[in-house]
Amino acid sequence: MQNQEIRQETVAKGKPFDLGERLLEFAVGNVKLTARLARTVAGRYIAGQLMRASASCGANYQEARGAESRADFVHKPQLVLKELREAGYWLQLAGEAQVLPGKELESMRKEADELTRIVVKSVLTAKSKCR
Repeated sequence: MQNQEIRQETVAKGKPFDLGERLLEFAVGNVKLTARLARTVAGRYIAGQLMRASASCGANYQEARGAESRADFVHKPQLVLKELREAGYWLQLAGEAQVLPGKELESMRKEADELTRIVVKSVLTAKSKCR
């Protein structure tokens, strides 16, 4: 089942949107994607970078949920944003270098973009509330 179908099902069941779960799904999707990358020097390098960046998104989000100060509460989502942008870059590079062409790659790129937009709004909101 695609991420969007899962989200629609969740909303239909009346469950709240959970960014942490979505970031976890993003990391899992990228781990599965990297398992199919070409076993070349470039493929292994891109796979490692993509896995680190996408896994870091969710980890930093979880840390933000336990922020120790207002400044920390603003800083951690900015790290999530930084890692999402990096993951998006590695996904784009994988496509451009054709180490993994396909629909799933495009799906993950779209998810990275959607998550980036969500986190940008969260960062802006957090910053405005801390002034």
